Amino acid sequence: MWQSIAEQISTELDIDFQITDKASLNGGSVNLAWHIQGQGRQFFVKLNQRERLEQFENEQWSLQKLAQQGAIRVPEVICVGQTLDKAFLVLEFLPLQMETEQGWQQLGEQLAALHARHEQAMFGFDWDNFIGLTVQPNQWQSNWSSFFSEQRLGWQLQLLAEQGFGVGNIDKMVEQSRQLLAHHKPLPSLLHGDLWRGNVGFTAEGPVVFDPACYFGDREADVAFTGLFARFPEPFYQSYQAVYPLHEGYQQRKSLYNLYHVLNHANQFRGSYLLQAQELIKQLFH
Repeated sequence: MWQSIAEQISTELDIDFQITDKASLNGGSVNLAWHIQGQGRQFFVKLNQRERLEQFENEQWSLQKLAQQGAIRVPEVICVGQTLDKAFLVLEFLPLQMETEQGWQQLGEQLAALHARHEQAMFGFDWDNFIGLTVQPNQWQSNWSSFFSEQRLGWQLQLLAEQGFGVGNIDKMVEQSRQLLAHHKPLPSLLHGDLWRGNVGFTAEGPVVFDPACYFGDREADVAFTGLFARFPEPFYQSYQAVYPLHEGYQQRKSLYNLYHVLNHANQFRGSYLLQAQELIKQLFH
């Protein structure tokens, strides 16, 4: 397997790369993570079962889309592929440092700069991708309230119901969500899509973000998720606001946007996330 990965790196970079050292890293809950090195070069490798190739391809495309914007640093994609029994994604290896207040300030400024580039007229993406292990539909729509209510909340609610965990009348909740967003007319921004603390790091040169699930949507959805599971430090929000202030009514929409991620966690992990989803639904939909 490792020889196959080394060969693909060699082909991609037009070098003769041989792995002389490798070490397993503490990764996320989905993939195995490795640090490999040789000939003075080092790379970060994500591994999973062979059938997970599509997820790595989607991650590659999201990283490349973010890189094209030049607003926030992401790891450079080296290659993606399969061995006989594994799928892999090879990325630039970035030595991470301790977080600093200045780093969080930079991240807030950079995210605001990304969100301020309204280059797309519609909401969605050129392909469906994944949020964790869950498919994330991204069919283009011109109306944000319809896009979010149908392709975010409605989709997750339907997945839960199909597994026997119905949490209410889906059609009714989708319609109520649409009404809650009816008077909110955001411009489409490129979103990271899965922006929580586990997907943020800091290098000597500044912040870097990982594991995106990109699409064009309301920037408030990205900002809302930063406060759901482990809230970002205050300097992040202060610098974001200084560059691109959030619209009136954000505090009311924040819980609705975060319901999507709570439902996704309920779909993947059940347990307390199911209870959290039910509680949020009670608060939002009377």
